[in-house]
Amino acid sequence: MRHFEIHLGELVTRLAPTTLGFCWPYRGEPDLRAWVAHWLAADASRVAALPVVPHQAGPMVFRRWIPGMEMPLDRHGIPHPAEGEALVPDLILVPCNAFDAAGYRVGYGGGYFDRTLAVMNPVAVGLGFEFARVDDVRPQPHDRPMDWIVTEAGAFASQPRNMR
Repeated sequence: MRHFEIHLGELVTRLAPTTLGFCWPYRGEPDLRAWVAHWLAADASRVAALPVVPHQAGPMVFRRWIPGMEMPLDRHGIPHPAEGEALVPDLILVPCNAFDAAGYRVGYGGGYFDRTLAVMNPVAVGLGFEFARVDDVRPQPHDRPMDWIVTEAGAFASQPRNMR
């Protein structure tokens, strides 16, 4: 995981978000909690946010996360901040079960990130492992490519753009 974190750190430093969205580790996804806690500790003006999955089809809401805070489990068994104002992250770290060179990804099929990215329009950084790289994920018309993909091999610009 160390190389992965180095590449992620270099990219996030370059993009310099003040509000960073990330995901609680689920089903073998990268566990970024310690990395995000370190990122937060480096600058008091930084904010980290976790998604809250809606009960009906729609975009997720992001709420502030502070290391060690109490969080109930959602209906999927994932801890989430149950209260707090909705935030719009500058950059969202998005887990990838599979991804291609064009920056398209496959998740768990719920469409949560597709709907959320369409509404929030943050810089989207897909996080995956090299073994999950495929030739083509066969994106659907509603899919949005990631701006960047980070793996243990490096950070790759697929649809590069900087912060707003």
